[in-house]
Amino acid sequence: MTTKHPILRIGTRGSPLALAQTHETRDRLAAAWPELAEDGAIEIEVIKTTGDLVQDRPLAEIGGKGLFTKELDEAMLSGRIHLAVHSMKDVPTALPDGIDLPCILPREDVRDAFISLTAKGIADLPEGAVIGSASLRRGAQILHRRPDLKVVNFRGNVQTRLRKLEDGVVDATLLAMAGLRRLGLDRHVTCAIETEDMLPAVAQGAIGITCRTDDKTSQRYLAALNCPDSQVRVIAERALLARLDGSCRTPIAALAELDGDRLSLRGLIISPDGTVIHATRRDGIRAEAAAMGLDAANELLDRAGPGFFDFRQ
Repeated sequence: MTTKHPILRIGTRGSPLALAQTHETRDRLAAAWPELAEDGAIEIEVIKTTGDLVQDRPLAEIGGKGLFTKELDEAMLSGRIHLAVHSMKDVPTALPDGIDLPCILPREDVRDAFISLTAKGIADLPEGAVIGSASLRRGAQILHRRPDLKVVNFRGNVQTRLRKLEDGVVDATLLAMAGLRRLGLDRHVTCAIETEDMLPAVAQGAIGITCRTDDKTSQRYLAALNCPDSQVRVIAERALLARLDGSCRTPIAALAELDGDRLSLRGLIISPDGTVIHATRRDGIRAEAAAMGLDAANELLDRAGPGFFDFRQ
């Protein structure tokens, strides 16, 4: 049976990874709700965002916040789409009025992936080797360990970056394990970097789905997909980010992990050149997730002191 009009319209960016995440969301919705499994019940609409259109400058330089979400938010508020699928590390901590984030899908591998045709890991790179990365967080943590390396801005989707690596533009690059796995490209990974060696971005590996606050139908559909364990980890990490973030360009990393009801949270801030780093940890229970994130962020702010967030690339 085919529905005449789509029940749900899902907005997404057009990158291969964004589409893979949206197809996963569509399939999960169809599996949870028989009416959404019918042909034509779910329609996917590709929407270009500012972050997709500007490829020649670092993300921090063109704003850093909401670059991959603004146009999707606007389409949702206008009624053009019902849902939007996001990589949670791209989602600003403050959502626009009228938009909710009721659903986090089960989280993928949170680690960063090291990819090189010549070296087995960061420690094996020769002095002066060039690493391509669009992430201030990754670049700063690399330079903290290996100040002799050169980190250059490296924009573009996963396939574009792999092609640049093959062309010898850089000696190595770093990408999220989660994205590579979702694209079926994890065969390219030279090694996964353990979180003790490189703390991930806030909410790395998590997919979030937004809808309008007043859209009770969409909220009901999404409730069946939400992963409470992934959600509470993201809440803790985003609480830390919300307290720290503002308009700064300082690299921030955080990771919350669950063991039953016990929640641990690690967070750090680091100067873009890797020379100054402040790290902390909190342990508690899942009900304290947001409070743990806020408390950890306050400690980092106190330790960093005035002026730390004035760093510029």
